[in-house]
Amino acid sequence: TQTEIRAKITDLIGEENAEKFYSAYRRNMITKRDIDSLKKWRFNSIRLPMHYNLFTYPIEKEPVAKKHTWLTEGFALTDSLLQWCKQNKIYLILDLHAAPGGQGNDRPIADVDTTKPQLWESDLNIKKTIALWKMLATRYANEQWIGGYDLINETNYKMDGNVPLQKLFFALTKEIRKVDRKHIIFIEGNQFANDFNGLVPTWDNNMVYSFHKYWNPTTQETIEKYVNMRDVNNAPLWMGESGENNNEWYRNAVTLFESNNIGWAWWTIKKIGSNSGIMNVTRPKGYQTIIDFWAGKGPKPSESEALAILMELTENVKLENCKINYDVLNALFKK
Repeated sequence: TQTEIRAKITDLIGEENAEKFYSAYRRNMITKRDIDSLKKWRFNSIRLPMHYNLFTYPIEKEPVAKKHTWLTEGFALTDSLLQWCKQNKIYLILDLHAAPGGQGNDRPIADVDTTKPQLWESDLNIKKTIALWKMLATRYANEQWIGGYDLINETNYKMDGNVPLQKLFFALTKEIRKVDRKHIIFIEGNQFANDFNGLVPTWDNNMVYSFHKYWNPTTQETIEKYVNMRDVNNAPLWMGESGENNNEWYRNAVTLFESNNIGWAWWTIKKIGSNSGIMNVTRPKGYQTIIDFWAGKGPKPSESEALAILMELTENVKLENCKINYDVLNALFKK
């Protein structure tokens, strides 16, 4: 999980240097140049995966119990990204990728700490999630280039009839609509955005159902249940996340989506050591030394050595230092 990775990094270089690394990493990972390039490559929207802990504290770290402390970094990063999107006329869709407590049993996706209550096990986490979305909706209610609010990414949690998920979506919609009547609300099903049991019919006149698609055939049969759900409920569909496959699959998947009038988003923009994303990030010199240590296959690098490796990574994630996978772009956009 992200929390575990950060703990490992802190063990290597200390808390102060870890914060230095993460701050530089976030600052360089996405810049205006990235958004300018996405526009040039013909993308018209960006789905921003947000971790709640850049916007507010975990419930156990709140200075005053049951209160919500708002942090500046998450909002500032989102504001910057929105400005670059505005300049390029690209829609920004906010996606709560890691909700307070974590929304699923796939721990890395939701950054779940199993020693603490998950989202569905804590009323305080539920209330913090609702408060966060109301804060976001209040802040961006009048922003033309906010495309909408993807409320909860890939819930993966056993629940009868998806009742807890339905109740949270109803509560989130109610609070958001108190401050924002303009923007789309995106609803993902349980089980990695694919189980919409209990989430139909629609309860808002500006909502979209969002499913995800990975690694299964690119045939009409695999999306027919979603198309039928759209037709029965008169609600648009969005394929909110796909990727991590090969270019032939990408081309066939996009053709499938667009032939059914379904928009799509791709995961992900940059990856280390993989050709499946839009860009490749070069591994820093000595990167494998850290990986080998974490895997128990090598000695622990010194603090100075580890810091140098990690800070090189913060430079390598800049677009100008990445390899652009034009074959992926061609697979997505050339028919």
